[in-house]
Amino acid sequence: MTQSPTERTRVKRLAKRAHYDEATIHAILDAQPFCTVGYIFNGTPFVTPTMQWREGNHIYWHGSSASRALEASEGAEVCVNVTLYDGMVMARSAFNHSVNYRSVMAFGRAFKITDDVEKEQKMKNFVDLLYPGRWDMLRPMTKQEFKATMILGLELSEVSVKVRAAGPGDDEEDFALPIWAGVIPMHVQMEAATDCPRLPAGLVPPAHVKAFKFG
Repeated sequence: MTQSPTERTRVKRLAKRAHYDEATIHAILDAQPFCTVGYIFNGTPFVTPTMQWREGNHIYWHGSSASRALEASEGAEVCVNVTLYDGMVMARSAFNHSVNYRSVMAFGRAFKITDDVEKEQKMKNFVDLLYPGRWDMLRPMTKQEFKATMILGLELSEVSVKVRAAGPGDDEEDFALPIWAGVIPMHVQMEAATDCPRLPAGLVPPAHVKAFKFG
């Protein structure tokens, strides 16, 4: 499904890189849990990094119930950004150097998950999306931990994607210059897990640790 862009989601600069289809939006959100949330607090703009996860046509993020970021975002207009960096683009002029990337911008009014059953399910979904099966291995959350955690959500109704996936965009007369140009690919690389120094003897990483990767 493709969305019709609104005034604030319509990509104006290099509009040819814009995408508004659900499949592209979801693929980027699912591939990168790290995001930034923009909001206004006491008249001052802030951007806070956090982790997001998607369920259907909504994204969610969590934090401390005492968090200034979540307090200011609840019921307010926010902007959530998720970006994947895919490569450094080196051109024949400084002006034409660039970056290959995939970036989602989502706008809307954040809402708080208030139902305790739904809130616990959202927590489980978040953990198990990152580490399948881990929630049921963990000790139960205490009442204080549950109370101290807030979850906000955002419907993906105003979203746009901007993608650059190409080589150098040099001026035509520059292509013949004896200057190296091209793309240096960038990837997220998972390394072998390291044990907590206080891990009881004999414990080994479970399957979801060994197989951990972003989507």
